[in-house]
Parts: sequence; C-alpha cells; structure tokens
Amino acid sequence: MKLLLDTHLLLWTAEDRARVPAAARDLIGDPENELIFSVASIWETAIKSGLKRHNLRADARVLRRRLLDNGYTELPLLGTHAVAIDMLPPIHKDPFDRILVAQAMVEGITLLTVDPVVARYPGPVKRV
Repeated sequence: MKLLLDTHLLLWTAEDRARVPAAARDLIGDPENELIFSVASIWETAIKSGLKRHNLRADARVLRRRLLDNGYTELPLLGTHAVAIDMLPPIHKDPFDRILVAQAMVEGITLLTVDPVVARYPGPVKRV
C-alpha cells in the first residue's frame, strides 16, 4: 500500500518516534508499504521553522534528507493537486492539510494522519 504521511507523522517519525501512534508504527514498519512524503510537508516545515515557532524546531533540509535516506518517496506538488482542492468540502482551513488530502485523492494514495479534522475528509484518509 502507498502511504502519504502527514507533516506531524513525518516529524515524529524523524525526531520523536515515541509520539508515533502504534497503528502508524505498524503501517510504517511494514516493508510491503511504500512510504511517501509531500513537498508540501517540507514547505510547511520550512515556513514554520523560519517563523521560529516554539513547537517546531525541525530543519526542513535535514528532515528531507532523512526521509530520502530512509527510503521515503518524495511527492512533488502538481497543478492537478492544486486544482483538486476545489473538490474538497470546507472541513479544514489549513492549506497544507488540504493539499495533502488533494494529493492523496489525485494519486490514489492513503493519507495517514493524526488529525481528527483531516480524517473527516472523504476519500483515502486514515486516522492513526
């Protein structure tokens, strides 16, 4: 199964594995699953880190390199992803979460999230 991890899961997987829910650890650890991260998550990390958010100290360059070094596939942002946002119901206002949902829908990938609001979207979204 192809799994697109949301930004929280990516950060926790890279820096604080104890925060990763057991269900997510099982899916991430399954060698049959292809792990994918979105450029949108790297972008979000860079923006929030640059704003000196106290709850986000990750370096986007280091995060990206760690993910690639650990076999994750990088998913670029495409125009088809951006225009698919207009098909989403107005459940969540966060543009980064919305693009992740759109990418999952367009690509037919399961989005793993810890966010209960994101999990309310129809389509290939799984809350862990």
